[in-house]
Amino acid sequence: MSLIEKIESAGAAGSLLESTVANLKIWASADFLPEWVGASIAELVEKEEWDELNDRFYQNMAFGTGGIRGRTIGKVPAAAETGTLSAQGTPEHAAVGTNVLNDFNLIRATVGMFRYVEKYLKESGRHDLPRFVIAHDVRHFSRHFCELAASTWCKLGGQALIFEGPRSTPQLSFAVRQFKATCGAVITASHNPPHDNGFKAYFEDGAQVVSPHAEGIVNLVNEVKLEELTQFLDVDLTPVIVLGAEADQPYQDLLQEMVVDTEVMQKVAPKVVFTPIHGCGAISSLPALEKLGVEVIGVPEQMEPDGRFPTVKSPNPENAEALTMAIAKANETGADVVIATDPDADRMGVAVRDRSGEMVLLTGNQIGTLMAEYRISTLKDAEILPEDGSENAVLIKTFVTSPMQEAVATWHGLKTINTLTGFKWLGEKLAGYEAEMKAKLLEKEGLAVDYDACDVWTRADLMLDYSTYFVFGGEESYGYLATDKLRDKDANAAVVMFCELAAYLKAQEMTFPEYLDALYLQHGYYEEKTINIYYEGAAGSQKIKNILESYRSNPPKAFGDVTVSGFTDFGQDEIIDADGKRIPPQDFYFLELSNGYSFAVRGSGTEPKIKFYVFGRSDVIEPEDLPQVKADASEVMQAMLAAIDADARERAEA
Repeated sequence: MSLIEKIESAGAAGSLLESTVANLKIWASADFLPEWVGASIAELVEKEEWDELNDRFYQNMAFGTGGIRGRTIGKVPAAAETGTLSAQGTPEHAAVGTNVLNDFNLIRATVGMFRYVEKYLKESGRHDLPRFVIAHDVRHFSRHFCELAASTWCKLGGQALIFEGPRSTPQLSFAVRQFKATCGAVITASHNPPHDNGFKAYFEDGAQVVSPHAEGIVNLVNEVKLEELTQFLDVDLTPVIVLGAEADQPYQDLLQEMVVDTEVMQKVAPKVVFTPIHGCGAISSLPALEKLGVEVIGVPEQMEPDGRFPTVKSPNPENAEALTMAIAKANETGADVVIATDPDADRMGVAVRDRSGEMVLLTGNQIGTLMAEYRISTLKDAEILPEDGSENAVLIKTFVTSPMQEAVATWHGLKTINTLTGFKWLGEKLAGYEAEMKAKLLEKEGLAVDYDACDVWTRADLMLDYSTYFVFGGEESYGYLATDKLRDKDANAAVVMFCELAAYLKAQEMTFPEYLDALYLQHGYYEEKTINIYYEGAAGSQKIKNILESYRSNPPKAFGDVTVSGFTDFGQDEIIDADGKRIPPQDFYFLELSNGYSFAVRGSGTEPKIKFYVFGRSDVIEPEDLPQVKADASEVMQAMLAAIDADARERAEA
């Protein structure tokens, strides 16, 4: 039988999905594709790797509103793909398939973005050359994908700028504004497993693309045909602008601006163990901390960039295991805190010492709450924020981030905005506030302002007077931001801010857990836990869909003795935020329970999993009550987690 006949036969036997057969036949018969592509498909068909082929070809990789992310290395690699491995184990070619991130899908994304940007500029009456800034992390194929995207952009008639080596996601967001680019991208899969990579898209405000640009880009990406891609496969860097080390200085200056109380840093700078977990966090964080006088001890085994992330199960600072080596180094050296950043340095995790000197991990919710409290209080002490707060000052968080942060903001007299999950929604808010400030300043004072040229404190004054001043923002998944000079979560800035807080607490002879307990006594005890249920591949995708659809069609009524007292469907209900703006519809659910607990449900946009976020709150009357309150809340929380998890797994199989 011919290759096509074998594919059709596997489809007829039910081994391959109908959609897989259709996509495979197109690729297997495309004589314009490189020879190794056909050889890889033929090998997998010959070996009857039907599950592998289904996972790779059952759908076209969707360019979502934030870009694309997925496997670059198959579970079962073909010999023609693997070829000669690099020193760090990168195969010669990314995996063949319509549903994996390879050269073809990377080029498709770049071409679609270029066509949208070209159209956008023309319709806006602008004659700018489409300018595209690209950064990349340390993953398999990251540098190659960066150069391929830049080469493709220039061949299409645009101008592309890339960094000389790996740079963090937040620096890319900053660079889009710094170089007045039309758009940007970072090649990263954040903290996903080593076999993944991604293409994360940004627009000219430095934030991830949102409506209407997102839909426009998606539509044009989906229109790009396979036969259009091969002309871009050969990388030509001749016209590409490569940014040297001098391009980093403006971002470094911003990191220094993130310190509010410079005196406390000079007096009692903390001793810190830092690990980038083999990623690019050290590139920006270490110079910033050294300039501030912080004593930094690296974890030698994890300082070198390595896309295999060989010393950890997962390069995710949310996971305790990822900080094991750093905690051991802290105990060896007597360091005050441990700080870890993920591969593209947009997330930060920490461990701190309790009163007994033991290292304890803080959750993303706890880190965000502590930094929000300290930053608001310090901005008031510095007379940047009014003592009673201001309705023109805001804390922004996601719906799935601890409600304790809203309690802190409210106590300080600040407004709180809740957004959907993803920093792109926070970035959209910042863009709206900036536009409002410029419009009101022009209307009332007849003045135009170069906002990007203003320092952070001038920006604060302008926003408080004419719009809404962004004080702090974050999400439970270890992402934080406290400036609108860039529009994505920033672990480098978070490292600096956390060290300032560590210096303050050291000066007060107070531990982080004691500081947190003081807030519990003030606002009540808050506890938050998450459930992550993973379902990989084509079959797993259907299970996730089953859960999400069943929550809409048949919402839970009770979990044991605990009944559901409130149900909000963000896909169908009209939700208005504190600015009076409607929250965009999404398959996202929020449930209130009769015992005072609540939880949210959503599918992950970046990993094959569904997530549940469970929240509890208890009153605390006296300090001596707090240990028992924590114990009681933990017991209730564990029961809720078990009940929600069991219900979800039943729904997955329905």
